[in-house]
Amino acid sequence: MNKFFQLHQLTTRFDDLIQDWGGSVLSAGIRGFVSWQFFKAGVLKLQDWDSTLSLFREEYAVPLLPPELAAVMGAGGELILPILIVLGIFSRPAAIGLFMVNAMAVISYPQLWSFECPAAINDHLYWGLLITSLFFFGPGRFSLDYFLKRRSQM
Repeated sequence: MNKFFQLHQLTTRFDDLIQDWGGSVLSAGIRGFVSWQFFKAGVLKLQDWDSTLSLFREEYAVPLLPPELAAVMGAGGELILPILIVLGIFSRPAAIGLFMVNAMAVISYPQLWSFECPAAINDHLYWGLLITSLFFFGPGRFSLDYFLKRRSQM
């Protein structure tokens, strides 16, 4: 049995290092990818604000909010939260906010579920999973949150 434990110890020797640094690299990649997806959508909304307002009035069924307020909140969330996430500052609150923006998009646009090509709804599901992983695992070493936490411990 001693050989078994030695083999196990050998194969797990670098786990902490891999998790810390590898996880930080993976987190940075996820932060960049997810942020870019939402930021692009926010820029598109701003570029043609009349069409955005029309979509929120006629297509999207955002519950409880007037369409104009929903449009401002949606575009604002898609522009501000990705910046926070990519910088890694206020990462967990920003991830919750972006998760809510994503969830609201799925809830308020039920046509996503009925398209011939499931890519649209699948994208939102993938983004939701990636955002959730950022919330639970954090932004990693390559973030302002990490820098500020380390600085406050000095």
